[in-house]
Amino acid sequence: MSVPQQTQNMKAKTKIRNGERKHQMNLGWNSARVLTTVVLIATCLGGFLAHAGQGSTKGAAGQTPAYYDDELFTVNMFEVPASDPVIDHNPSLNIIYATNDLDEEQDFVPVITAIQGDGFNPLWLQVLIVFNPGFTPHQFVSDVEVEAAAAGANPEITLVETDEVYRCSVVGRK
Repeated sequence: MSVPQQTQNMKAKTKIRNGERKHQMNLGWNSARVLTTVVLIATCLGGFLAHAGQGSTKGAAGQTPAYYDDELFTVNMFEVPASDPVIDHNPSLNIIYATNDLDEEQDFVPVITAIQGDGFNPLWLQVLIVFNPGFTPHQFVSDVEVEAAAAGANPEITLVETDEVYRCSVVGRK
């Protein structure tokens, strides 16, 4: 074999070795990228699942029961941040009556004022039910009951309008 041919063979072998090194480096970087992506997805998914399991600190996340006209429904809701402008510019908000702030566990199942097909608006103003002294707290099952209990000379309850609005969808009957 001649010297120029040996030189060409050595160059070819060097190119192959360099190509193998680059390929191994690319495999290493690609593996690192895949591992990083998997870890990020797992972390985000784990955080999401933990968050969903615990409920949100900013509203009643997930599915919650609510009464409408003596019937139990399932609703999905979350609090709308900075609700004041929504209240000021939306005169047709539905109402969700609750015994505690919707961020907290409820003493009784909330009551809603509408469902799809009955003046439904996906935005709900939270109104708290406060039982007046001398009256035993109990479950209401319709907005008519709630409003009747708040009326008259000696009302059973006081309704306290909050500044919290929730985006709510009725997802089905319970």
